[in-house]
Amino acid sequence: MTPAEDDRQYEARVLAEAEAWRERQLRRPGLWDMTTRATQDRINRIIPERVHQIVTSGVELTTRGIMTGADWTTAKPLLHGSLRKREELIQTRVDFYRTTASVEGGVAGAGGFLLAAADFPALLAIKIKLLAEIGALYGHSGKSLAERLYLLRIFQLAFSSARHRPEALSALEAAGRGLHQPERIQDFDWRKFQLEYRDYIDLAKLAQLIPVIGAPVGAVVNWRLTTRLATTAMNAYRLRWFEDEHLT
Repeated sequence: MTPAEDDRQYEARVLAEAEAWRERQLRRPGLWDMTTRATQDRINRIIPERVHQIVTSGVELTTRGIMTGADWTTAKPLLHGSLRKREELIQTRVDFYRTTASVEGGVAGAGGFLLAAADFPALLAIKIKLLAEIGALYGHSGKSLAERLYLLRIFQLAFSSARHRPEALSALEAAGRGLHQPERIQDFDWRKFQLEYRDYIDLAKLAQLIPVIGAPVGAVVNWRLTTRLATTAMNAYRLRWFEDEHLT
């Protein structure tokens, strides 16, 4: 089999995976999702208000700072190479950032409430940097506002509840086509962004606040959250890749 045939087989497989992933984003919330949401509401009432304030402020300020910082989202785009080769490179970066996030979560989980709260913006920075590198390896530059908004839409979809996931997917696909986007990054709906993110990860992160088990839980949770973001990003960029290929 020639390299070109290998690439075609690879593209056929990942296109099927991406389309199946897209269908999963459109599913209606099930019993588990509704139960989780009710549990989330109860947990939000238990966590100290000071922790909520730290998290809310950290999410918005950190994300806005990262997204407007040239050092974070301007990785040099890879302009040539097959999809298969690009994703081989992407997987090495995912492995690196996933391990980094896991170590950071373990350290934060050993420190109780305040360090666990500080883990939110730290993990956020790791995730945004990962997104920027994934986008660059698919050939997209993070210098433009449109691409930075696209990264935000990926992030929003990855950590949206099942109830809001179809809406987040629609916004992501519109962003990929340059449609219906704010003219300035300050005009992005940050409140909705941070509330969805917080509600998604608060439940996963709750056990990280518990003494003794916080460190191993923090490591595992950060690993899984980073994996989820990478999976969302890769499938979003795959669909965009095939759409762009069809149009050219």
